[in-house]
Parts: sequence; C-alpha cells; structure tokens
Amino acid sequence: MTPPRHRVLVVGGGNAGVSLAAKLLRGGCPDVGLVEPSPTHHYRPLLSYVAGGAATLDDLRRPQADVVPDGVHWHQDSVVAVDPDASVVHLAGGGELAYRDLVLCPGSRVDWDAVPGLRVACATPHASTSYLPEHAPQAWDMLSGLTSGRAVFVVSDRHVPCSPVGLKPLFLAADHWRSTGVLGDVTIDLVVEGSRLAGTARADQELRAAADDYGVRVRTGTVAERVDPAARTVHLRSADGTAAPDGTTLGYDALFVAPPHRAPGWVTTSGLAAEGTDGFVDVDPLTLQHRTHPRVWALGDVATVDTSPSGGALRKQVPVVAHNIPAHLVGAPLRHYDGYTVAPVTTSRHELLLAEHDREGHAEPTIPFPDLVRPRRSLYLFDRYVEPQVYWHRLLRGKVS
Repeated sequence: MTPPRHRVLVVGGGNAGVSLAAKLLRGGCPDVGLVEPSPTHHYRPLLSYVAGGAATLDDLRRPQADVVPDGVHWHQDSVVAVDPDASVVHLAGGGELAYRDLVLCPGSRVDWDAVPGLRVACATPHASTSYLPEHAPQAWDMLSGLTSGRAVFVVSDRHVPCSPVGLKPLFLAADHWRSTGVLGDVTIDLVVEGSRLAGTARADQELRAAADDYGVRVRTGTVAERVDPAARTVHLRSADGTAAPDGTTLGYDALFVAPPHRAPGWVTTSGLAAEGTDGFVDVDPLTLQHRTHPRVWALGDVATVDTSPSGGALRKQVPVVAHNIPAHLVGAPLRHYDGYTVAPVTTSRHELLLAEHDREGHAEPTIPFPDLVRPRRSLYLFDRYVEPQVYWHRLLRGKVS
C-alpha cells in the first residue's frame, strides 16, 4: 500500500514543530502533517522556574491536542527512521508517512551516558535537573530543603538547550537561602564547561557579579566527568581534558545539573547527522536546509546552526524555514538565519537579564534602549508571566515574522 503523503511533514510537536506547522498553514501550505508521540505539550522555559520554586508544572502544561493547529494532521507516534532517498518516514507503530518536504525538529535528549553515575544520582533526593519535567519539582524540593552544607551546580556546554538558563535555579535558590537566613551556612559551587556564564562579555560580567554577591565559587572551563551517588561526589576535569587545577572532586549535599544532550539516535542511523556531532542534523546554518538532501530541513535543538539553541532562536528560525520550503520549490532565493539567540537568566527572585547575541558571540540586542543586559524587575515579570502567554496565544499559532 502507498503510505499517506503530506506536502510538508514536521517531526516534533514542541515549540519549533507546532509554531512552524501553524506558520506554514498561514502561508497557504495545503497539507501539513505533524508527528509527535506525547499527549502533553510543555512550555519548557518555565521548567527552570519550577526547579527554582517560582512556578509549577501546571503552569507549563497543556494537552497536545489543544495546541496542534486546526488543519494539521497529527500522527501520535514516534519516528524510528527516515529514508531521505524514498522520502518516507518510518514510525514506531509500524506505519510509514511519505512527504514532499520534511522538517526535523524533535529536540534533543539528555545524554545520561556522557556523565557516568548521573542518572543514578538523579534518582536520589540529593541530585536533580530542570531539563526533564519529572525532575524539576524534585530539584526545588532538594534546594529549598537545604539549610546547610554544599550545593553544587553543574552547567554543561554540550548541546544543552539554552545552557545559561541552567543558572536560573542557582540564583533563585541563593536568593531563597538569603531570605530565609541560611545563605551563610550553604557553600555554593558553580561548575561551567564554557568560558563564560553567558554568551556575551557584558552578560558574563553581570552574572559573575551576582554570583559573587551570593558567595558562589565559580569554575569555568570545567567539566563534570562522573558522579559517585553513593559517596555524593562530583569528579571534575578541565574542558581541555586535563585534571581540574584546583581539586578534582567536590562533595555535595545538593547537586543540580544542566546535563549534556544528544540528538535522537535515528538521525544518525538515517544518514542525516553531521560528522563530529552527537547525531545532530547536518544543515546549512544559514538556510536550515540539509546539506545532502535538499527536501529535508531542520531547526531547533536538533539542528547544527552554530549557535546556542533557545526559544528566542526559534522565533528567527521558524520564519526562515516557512519561507524557504516554498521558495525552494519554485527556485526563488532562500532567506538566511543570522544566528540570533537569547538566554534570559534570573539574578534573584525578582530580577532577570537578557544575553542576546549572534553566532559569532556579538551582542544583538532586540532594542537599543533600555539596556536589557542589566538585571531588571520588568524583565523578570515579562519572562515569568507575559512570555508564556505570548507563547500559547501567538507563537504556537504561527504569529511570528
């Protein structure tokens, strides 16, 4: 039997997939299919607030059926393989879907194997992450319950979605410890794999000042090599592979991790991955078109776009792909994605800054005034309360330009 065929088939029903499907429909695409197994849609930026005690899971969850745009054919299944030569996607349920153009935006996955011992540690009350919905509430239970001892925060630089946001639980927790009078009894260590706490020098300077104000000991260029959950220790090394110069082991009473991520395994087995990556889709970072298979596109966390993945980056990527698919069909010029990305990072329970930059690390502020790199209460309120409403009522309906 001939498999069902869609003009455009989108794999992944998160921010990227739903926003793009809606945008394509608004642009006149007559047939859009969407593959997404989960019955629940998460507004993932709020997970860091859940881990910091400033939001709940109910604030960020909606039924997937409520966010899939009317007119999009939703296939509630998982992809297990893509045959780009036959233009067919194979599903876990045994079915197949054909396509004219395929867009891959299934996100990335926590790579537990990259840090031996981390999965076991996160199954205990002493370690957690905000990068999985089932762990984020546990993170706040752990952090808010700590009244003395050592808290270790580890932020990886290996494909972590919007990795500086992994700092939000640190600053939310530190402000909580200060307000409850126990900050002086808690030793805070921050281990960051990159050379900066955020993507621009100004944002890095502001975040280091905030960390210093809370007495946080910051180590950059340092990797968590493995975790011993029984001994409650983290073993460190320098990002260049040598032993960390100021001690290779940290004990912890609470461990928060923004862990390494990797792409779904079927990207590599389908021959769509870029070499030298953890299976991420090999696209031109400007046009978001696959380098070998011109009817395959990718955006979001799974794509090799040479910039930090973020929701703000998707706002720029979605219009590019929505334009380029029909443009490629008729031989018209393709638009370019400039690499814009943004990391909103709290510095307390009432202030937040924005680190906006392009793929070269140059500052790219949305507006020239006021200075959004300086922590502001207005930015905190916008990020926590206004931005989720923009997400549900505009972005997921394709109202991005």
